[in-house]
Amino acid sequence: MEQISVNELKQRLDSGENVHLLDVREDSERAEFNIGGKHIPLGRIQMFELEDLEEWKDKQIVVYCRSGKRSGLATMMLGQAGFEQVLNLEGGMLKWVETYGTQL
Repeated sequence: MEQISVNELKQRLDSGENVHLLDVREDSERAEFNIGGKHIPLGRIQMFELEDLEEWKDKQIVVYCRSGKRSGLATMMLGQAGFEQVLNLEGGMLKWVETYGTQL
């Protein structure tokens, strides 16, 4: 599984790059803080409800969750479903908040 650090992702976002973000946390977690992107909880991905992501199939996707564990699982599942450019955000939102607080 390929990973991306919060520092690298922040640089890409700050430079204005069009980053395809996928948040796999639950609704309540996302409501607390998020860095944007599509929101599809892990349970929906486990059931292969991926129609919302078809347009991203040939794009690089950065998947994030609270700590990186669920997004790592989602990354593997997306790979099995034919998504070839999927990165897991190392440390998830915990690492993001530790490094940058709640700023984008």
